[in-house]
Amino acid sequence: MGSQLKTRRKKRGARRQGKGPGDTACMTNRARLNIPVYNLVGQENLDAIHDRSMRILEEIGIEFRDEAALRSWREAGARVTDSRVRIPRDLLMEKIALAPAEYDLHSRNSDRKVAIGGRNMAFAPVYGSPYVRSFEGKRRYARLEDFETFVKLAYMSPALNVSGGTVCEPVDIPVSHRHLDMLFTHIKYSDKPFMGGVTSADRAQDCLDMCRILYGADFVDTNTVMTSLINCNSPLVWDETMLSVLRVYAGAGQACIISPFIMQGANTPITTAGAFAQLNAEALAGIAYAQLVRPGAPCVYGATLSTVSMKTGAPMYGTSETQLLMFLTGQMARRYGLPMRTGGMRNGSKTVDTQSAYESLQTMLPSILSGGNFFLHSAGWLESGLSACFAKFILDADQLTVLQRLAGGLTFEEDDFAFDTLKEIGPSGHFLGCDHTLRHYATAFFAPETADLTTYEEWEDGGARSSFERASSIARDTLEAYAAPALETGKEEALKEFIQKRKSEIPVSAS
Repeated sequence: MGSQLKTRRKKRGARRQGKGPGDTACMTNRARLNIPVYNLVGQENLDAIHDRSMRILEEIGIEFRDEAALRSWREAGARVTDSRVRIPRDLLMEKIALAPAEYDLHSRNSDRKVAIGGRNMAFAPVYGSPYVRSFEGKRRYARLEDFETFVKLAYMSPALNVSGGTVCEPVDIPVSHRHLDMLFTHIKYSDKPFMGGVTSADRAQDCLDMCRILYGADFVDTNTVMTSLINCNSPLVWDETMLSVLRVYAGAGQACIISPFIMQGANTPITTAGAFAQLNAEALAGIAYAQLVRPGAPCVYGATLSTVSMKTGAPMYGTSETQLLMFLTGQMARRYGLPMRTGGMRNGSKTVDTQSAYESLQTMLPSILSGGNFFLHSAGWLESGLSACFAKFILDADQLTVLQRLAGGLTFEEDDFAFDTLKEIGPSGHFLGCDHTLRHYATAFFAPETADLTTYEEWEDGGARSSFERASSIARDTLEAYAAPALETGKEEALKEFIQKRKSEIPVSAS
């Protein structure tokens, strides 16, 4: 029994690294959208949204609570009153045009480089959760070892091609030192692309310096090695922390996801058109500012979307309105020639249950059909992002594979039509053992590892395990098969020395 279990874990580990049969359709860094995107509205309505957003920026203005940003806007020709910036539409669109439509996000394993924009899709796990759900389902504060576990699972998953950023908040590490340990974890335990810290300009600079150790300063100066999240404070405020971090990253040619975090009806108008016009104005103002910092700085047009329950004030996910917003986000990003971020397996459920499943799918599927490029929170999200869950991570990764295969579309080669095989089998035959089936059986379908495909009796005899229990077991097996990608000894030691030095210089603080 022990040897059989080890063999099963070895095979599962190989599959999760993209080395087994059936994984060729979702090899990491190969995810592309080969089916049509859905355009929700016509050009007239797109023009109306654009015009309303321009009027917001010209007539109402947006606050930039940062003196350096205000100076830049004054010099560029915007009208600045106190911290309120009113941006002429011609100036705004001139700056937006400088942002690239696509860019490459590099990784220390060059084979895992990910293209951002166009028809390319990048998937990163859950982000920012202070709590985790253990393998047993217990809710507790996250620790660094949990962070390491998620990074290992993301590395082993063919459905995820970005390691992520603050996958969970390791509260056993002081906030002022946390960014150092988190980035080192991404570097050591994975060779996929990663995101940088965004809680202060100094911490962003530390992340940049660590990348220079890892890749070499010349490489970082001429290539994008981090794509990091910059959130707007809706409604209509860009604060000093986010702007100072944006300056560090954009100034070094590193990509920023410019992402308003809206709760429709609370920090936006309750109507969908009004909410999106505000979101669009906020995102464009942030992207334009990045171009003031460094013309041509890569940016992702982002949106974090939810509606608000008018009964409780709680955020709601997967609603009709959020889906409409996602489709609008895709159309507007294409209008401006920008990569787009939205979606994720987002839900408000407190546990792995039916609500967590349907809300996640109702958020992720429209995100893909809207033409998304960068998907944050793609695996592991629970409880409106307050919890990161190992079992949910595995369940989500399975569904990502299904969606990526859908996005891959169809092929129509001669072999796909199998005419000779049909001629060979003829009426009343079956195809189970024919040569054509044997050639394709390993890749023709995807069977989710988390699904139970046995009979009722077999399921009952096997312990009648729930989806949560099966996924937790798969997560454990995956971790047992994990092997860290090689990291040059000299670079690892140099990174450790840098971290030790910075920790000795940075006062311990909880904020």
